[in-house]
Amino acid sequence: MNQLETDNKKGFYKELFALAIPIGLQNLLIALIGATDAFMLGRLTQDAVSAVSLANQISFIMNLFVGAVVGAGGVLLAQYWGKGDRTMVKNLFCMIIKWSFGINVVFFLLVLLIPEGLMRIYTSDATLIEIGASYLRAVAPSYLFVGATQCYYVVMKLEGKAKKSVYVSIFTLVTDVVLDIFLIYGLIGDFKGFGANGSAYSTVFVELGALVWCIVESHRKDSIRPDIKGLTWFSKTITKDFFKIMFPMLGSSLAWGLGFSMHSLIMGHLGNDATAAASITSVAQEIITCVCKGISAGAGIMVGKLLGKSMFDKAKEYGARFCRVSLATGLIHMGLLCVLAPIVTAFFVLTETAKQYLIFMLLFSGLYVFAYSINTIIVCGVFPAGGDSNYDAISVFLSSWCFALPLALLGAFVFDLPVIVVYILMCSDEIVKLPWLFRRYKKYKWLNNLTHENS
Repeated sequence: MNQLETDNKKGFYKELFALAIPIGLQNLLIALIGATDAFMLGRLTQDAVSAVSLANQISFIMNLFVGAVVGAGGVLLAQYWGKGDRTMVKNLFCMIIKWSFGINVVFFLLVLLIPEGLMRIYTSDATLIEIGASYLRAVAPSYLFVGATQCYYVVMKLEGKAKKSVYVSIFTLVTDVVLDIFLIYGLIGDFKGFGANGSAYSTVFVELGALVWCIVESHRKDSIRPDIKGLTWFSKTITKDFFKIMFPMLGSSLAWGLGFSMHSLIMGHLGNDATAAASITSVAQEIITCVCKGISAGAGIMVGKLLGKSMFDKAKEYGARFCRVSLATGLIHMGLLCVLAPIVTAFFVLTETAKQYLIFMLLFSGLYVFAYSINTIIVCGVFPAGGDSNYDAISVFLSSWCFALPLALLGAFVFDLPVIVVYILMCSDEIVKLPWLFRRYKKYKWLNNLTHENS
């Protein structure tokens, strides 16, 4: 290896770590908020953790729509940032804020007006429906803040302020934990706490606090911030580019997310023990996979900037490096989850049956997160950076809706297979996608400059 190659490699990892570590930490802190909520509710009652987990499927689905908007906007933002067009960056920032907020308003009205109907989609248990519906009404205001906050995070990362988003997440985690202790359990004089609703009230407060922090941060010198001109800006050409990327991303997100939400539906109808174990396993997966999500976001920004400058050879070189990084990351994630499986089980108050389910689910998840890590870094990071978002939508639809979910539904409702077997069938989608991934990568359909000269 000559000196130039060595310097390029060092530059690659320096930039990657500068992005991936803060973004990964931010994802970890966000996941820990969910984990602490699950832990505290798990110490309350098993019904509470199950009901809130099912209720949060609504915000999960909302975030799929918001994620597609922010993701598509992020692709264009990275390329125009690489090109040096700050005016277009500001206009795109304003555009995705408007779309995200519109989605948030729709879901806010749904959970406020028909929470019982939404809960009945996931369970027929009257107790879980009552707890979950009450939680949804209480948490509804937080839905209005999350989309805008995600838009601010994208711009902060482009500006080299990824560390600032970590500080915001630290604030939300610490505040959420402190508020949960008092709002769920009470612990102040004769105040008995709000139970599951206490978790909802703390969520509203921390989401509002995170958005306010981001707004204040955006008013610092040389920062990109919304203004009236940007909020009223419209370009037919740029909007067409945005939709061309966003719709496949949305299709992919909905196919994956609704499939993942179907997991809760299937487990919910297999009983409270299965629901509780699957809910905790999902939280563990969220925590473990934070690193690959950080690397995926870093890949999108790094490759996108190069493509915006039409540096195709270097972008191709970076893509190959991210393939190797994804394999290493998957192996690390798999090892961590297998080691942590027995430890996680000890933290929750569960029935013996639920504990047995939890151990087996966590062990199988080791293989699941290996495949998930590779798919996330390449398919959700490298490919969309150049506008190749179609493959993700197609692969998710085929692997999940044409393979894993039909088998799981048949196993659960027709053949009455054991819970663990149904869970393995349900989570096989990420593994099935792997053989086709690198064949798509070699076609290099992701090597595209999406910017316009006179945007």
